[in-house]
Amino acid sequence: MASFRSFEEIDAWKKARELTRSVYGATAKGAFARDYALRDQIRRACVSIMSNVAEGHGRGGTREFLQFLSMAIGSANEVSSQLYVALDQGYIDDRQFRQLTGLAQESANLVGGLARYLRTTELKGSKYASSATRKRAAQNREPRTQNQEPRTSRQEL
Repeated sequence: MASFRSFEEIDAWKKARELTRSVYGATAKGAFARDYALRDQIRRACVSIMSNVAEGHGRGGTREFLQFLSMAIGSANEVSSQLYVALDQGYIDDRQFRQLTGLAQESANLVGGLARYLRTTELKGSKYASSATRKRAAQNREPRTQNQEPRTSRQEL
């Protein structure tokens, strides 16, 4: 979208990435690691939050972005629900549950805030920009290798 050059700049995506990292850590140990169905499902739901934010951003249109953000919120709620199952099965303790559900809720809140902003803005998205604007935007993008973190300032260049 016009305000973000890449999805990595979006706070909602960053928070979902943090949630994903934490869930992968929690699901890699003990009985949780052996409950393949729940482990895989909660991991997929976390990845879905990140992926939907990124894919929606990449679509280049506000309406499509909103549709993907809606799916991301649904996935965040799915993670929260699955965390209750993990708590009830004794796979995580109360402290882990609070920490992980907090991250899931923060992710949902950030995605929801972005969606509210997009509903009220006049921005339509990059695919509705003029060809000259699209060409300038493409020239401003910096190529990255697969594992390279996005640059945060021009000073790092």
